[in-house]
Amino acid sequence: MAVVRLRAPLSELAGGRRELRVEGATVREVLRALEREHPAIAGWILDERVSIREHVNVFVNGEKSREETELAADDRIHVIPSISGG
Repeated sequence: MAVVRLRAPLSELAGGRRELRVEGATVREVLRALEREHPAIAGWILDERVSIREHVNVFVNGEKSREETELAADDRIHVIPSISGG
């Protein structure tokens, strides 16, 4: 299982949990499973085409990754939404 790390506000949508263990062979599969386990997160990371939203960055073991990135057991996935302000 991959370890998914979420930052606010995404962690709040996952019941306040910042770190979750999620099953999946690719980043897309893990993120879809995350949406099924925590429905409030649906639409915030993946868009309607099941692609990572433009304003969200996903890193696997410190490297920027995409939906098709394959995962090994105990990979660490960080989901980081962009921050804007003015």
